Amino acid sequence: MSEALLLRLSPRDLASGRPYAERDERPPAWHDELALGLWHGAVRPLWRQFGGHAASAQRVVALTRSFEAQMAALDDAALRTRAAALRHELRRSQFGAEPTAHFFALLREVAGRVLGKRHYDSQVHAGWLLLHGALVEMSTGEGKTFAATLPACTAALVGLPVHVVTVNDYLAARDAEAMGRLYAFFGLRCGAIVHEQTREQRRGVYAGDIAYASNKELTFDYLRDRTALGDRASPLHRAVAQAAGGSTGPATVLRGLAFAIVDEADSVFIDEARTPLILSATLPGGQRSRIVGWALAFAAGLQPGVDFEVERAFMRVRLTDTGRDRIETLVDDAAQVDESVAAVMPVDTDLPSGATRRGCTEAVTQALSALWLYHRDQQYVVADGKVQIVDESTGRVMADRAWERGLHQMIEAKEGLDVTGERVTLARITYQRFFRRYLRLAGMTGTATEVAAEIGRVYGLPVWRVPLNRPSRARLALPRCLRSSDTRWEAVVASVHEHAVERGRPVLVGTRTVLASEQLSARLAAAAIPHVVLNAKHDRDEAEIIARAGVAGTVTVATNMAGRGTDIVLGPGVAERGGLHVILSEYHESARIDRQLFGRAARQGDPGSGEALVAVDDELFRIHAPALAALAQRWLAVRAELPVAIIWLLRRAAQASAEARNRSARTASLKQDRRLAAVLAFSGRGE
Repeated sequence: MSEALLLRLSPRDLASGRPYAERDERPPAWHDELALGLWHGAVRPLWRQFGGHAASAQRVVALTRSFEAQMAALDDAALRTRAAALRHELRRSQFGAEPTAHFFALLREVAGRVLGKRHYDSQVHAGWLLLHGALVEMSTGEGKTFAATLPACTAALVGLPVHVVTVNDYLAARDAEAMGRLYAFFGLRCGAIVHEQTREQRRGVYAGDIAYASNKELTFDYLRDRTALGDRASPLHRAVAQAAGGSTGPATVLRGLAFAIVDEADSVFIDEARTPLILSATLPGGQRSRIVGWALAFAAGLQPGVDFEVERAFMRVRLTDTGRDRIETLVDDAAQVDESVAAVMPVDTDLPSGATRRGCTEAVTQALSALWLYHRDQQYVVADGKVQIVDESTGRVMADRAWERGLHQMIEAKEGLDVTGERVTLARITYQRFFRRYLRLAGMTGTATEVAAEIGRVYGLPVWRVPLNRPSRARLALPRCLRSSDTRWEAVVASVHEHAVERGRPVLVGTRTVLASEQLSARLAAAAIPHVVLNAKHDRDEAEIIARAGVAGTVTVATNMAGRGTDIVLGPGVAERGGLHVILSEYHESARIDRQLFGRAARQGDPGSGEALVAVDDELFRIHAPALAALAQRWLAVRAELPVAIIWLLRRAAQASAEARNRSARTASLKQDRRLAAVLAFSGRGE
């Protein structure tokens, strides 16, 4: 039985002219897009509210329980024999409820013997939904990584290549090693893709049954495959090339896009989907470094509001007519000087020879962006002599990523670093287009409800909530909004002192940027409160820091990278003191990220608490809700804090505005990627 038939796909769903199986990624017609928007934005939320998916999942959970006694009575050899028999039933039924529940019960028994832990009913519930192509929302700490072994092992058993996608190399290697013994029991090969591997090593991992990889490594491997094949992408082209005496060695490392399970799916599908992934080559610096230096010097002399306008909400700079005239006049004058006196005497000008109006205008615009929009320890850090981009949604460094169109070189020059060469695009693709190419796609996250409509419309995935394994004991205090950043930091230090020093509870303080984490660290040091900082500059010991973050009296200051994929385990006696206390010091552009931070506390029925201590002059309020922020500042001129109702309104307005703009950016990126793909299709290459 083919992969397409097993996953109930018709031949027209498969892409033609590709070296391996993948879904045809066709943009929907406008009426289909409208229907999808209505279905995922209006109808499905109602269905989700009334538990539309629950009946089938609960039936599988009940069936799994009913098989438990049988599985417990079998020895290891008998369990392997039963698994081999179930393989045919699973294929024949196309993952029907009864054979799937039977295998889940078997897998649960094996996990108890091999790993020393068994799947909860909530994880079985999630496993069934994942196997059938859904995005499941499981609260933080509910065991998403372990739940993924159920669909991964089931799909691999019947012969589907499975990719388990994580957000970084550390988690990919950790999870592959931790779960490898479970897969090995059934004779399944499991490995991890990490950045340092050669192409041949990657091919070996993908040749196995289950591959763990970060979203970035996986997507770039796909782009490298497409680039390596060129116009020989289809099996027919490759056969002709071999017959003509061409290379017979394998050009690709992947063996198909059959089934993917994406962890932290909202981060991958939404937060990282605003910009495409670009496979590029670097050209020597030369002329580029000269125009970079000139553009930065010229931009530094321009006046905001006169020569250019800064649109922070859209993260862009727009030149005014006055600014454009200044650039064009300079270019024209330089050209006239060159023509009139070059034959008489050499001319020394800062403007590179051969510079054009268009090139100089674009360079100055990027220089203004580097000066006014991109700031050290906020959008990027400088480490090992390089500019390294920081992902706002995760707080982590995005290794080997660079801004395009000369912006990265502008920032390097601004920081006094060696300017790297200009990057030339070899291939590009958005996450939206890449993940839609899987024959079956599934995802897991702790926060997806807020973006369920977009995920459904773009990726075709329904979003379902999974019930908690144990009732939550989380306690959230009412938010507080203070009149300035200084008063906010004073309140944060006072709260840390109360909970960590006086009560002996562990405290986690979340900040939006590296700079904010360092500002708070300085204040805590001044108050003689021991603490540890976890941010994009100090992330090498992340696992160890998080492992100690639940110890009594420990204070951890972190960007929102803290604990994604790593549990904060409470130390001895901490539960009796109230568990982990989380302080959010600034709201993020997405309410999902705020929820993720609060979700670090009170995992798996543990006690825990959280509070938000923000300031009215926070960037989110100033940029995305300036009118409401101005009214709030007037209120705070005569009062110490804002009423809770006004805080709620201010936060809701600012985050709604930010989310709408980010959603527009993702839509624009996807449309541009499709247009470029359509143009490049004439040359036989879609990327």
